[in-house]
Amino acid sequence: MAEEEKKKTLTYVEKLKQQALSQTNYGGEIPDKAARMEIRDCPNCSAGRAYRDGLTNCAYCGFRFMDSKLTDGIHIKKDNNS
Repeated sequence: MAEEEKKKTLTYVEKLKQQALSQTNYGGEIPDKAARMEIRDCPNCSAGRAYRDGLTNCAYCGFRFMDSKLTDGIHIKKDNNS
């Protein structure tokens, strides 16, 4: 009986099932991570904003999150004319 099952040809649906079970992800295994959100609230109006480096002003109320002051650096020097 076992020899007859080996010789039996698979149907199209059975071949598809075998192929689906043997597939792997293109980018490799997906790591398990906890869900998270990368947002911060404006301290002035409590509006949520996406956290991105370099974002300095609230889009809703105009609150300044950070003030940058230019100082003399290694390669960049302040212009004394302005």
